Amino acid sequence: MRPIGLRQSGGALKRLAIPCLSLLLLASLTLILPACTLQTGVGYNKGYSPEQPIAFDHSLHVGTHNIQCTYCHNQVERSRHSNIPALSTCMNCHAQVATNSPQIQKLREAYEKGEGVQWVKVHMLPDHVSFNHAAHLAKGVNCQTCHGQVETMSRIEQVTDLSMGWCVNCHRQPENNAPINCSTCHQ
Repeated sequence: MRPIGLRQSGGALKRLAIPCLSLLLLASLTLILPACTLQTGVGYNKGYSPEQPIAFDHSLHVGTHNIQCTYCHNQVERSRHSNIPALSTCMNCHAQVATNSPQIQKLREAYEKGEGVQWVKVHMLPDHVSFNHAAHLAKGVNCQTCHGQVETMSRIEQVTDLSMGWCVNCHRQPENNAPINCSTCHQ
């Protein structure tokens, strides 16, 4: 015995399936596409420039005093990740220089207590992306390519969106001779 109202061929269900699936697809796209086009969230933080616990002026250190990026970020040529400098690196100069500055006094206090400074990360990538700083430096890519004109920034700002498209466009440039297979970055 057949249930009442349903034809044996299932015609009514078939007629409802297409509009329901279309509506579901439209609703999904309505929710997903704005996130893609507005570029919000991790990896799309262009313009992000958080306040740091101690104001560090890259334009003074890099621009005026010509301190190379690798003096402070001394693991970047050997590591996948760029390091935040140890306070002892800062104190190499600031045991003598600008000792009356309130910012340097905060730095000295943390150093003397053996504490770290809770710097706020600026350049973020999704967890599934593997970016290797050492590999890029070994190929001659300078810091400014991804991080902008750091030597002019009193406060660090993410100047590119660091999206997959942005990275792939750079990799596709013939002069870069860079791999474009997915496993280069997605490991």
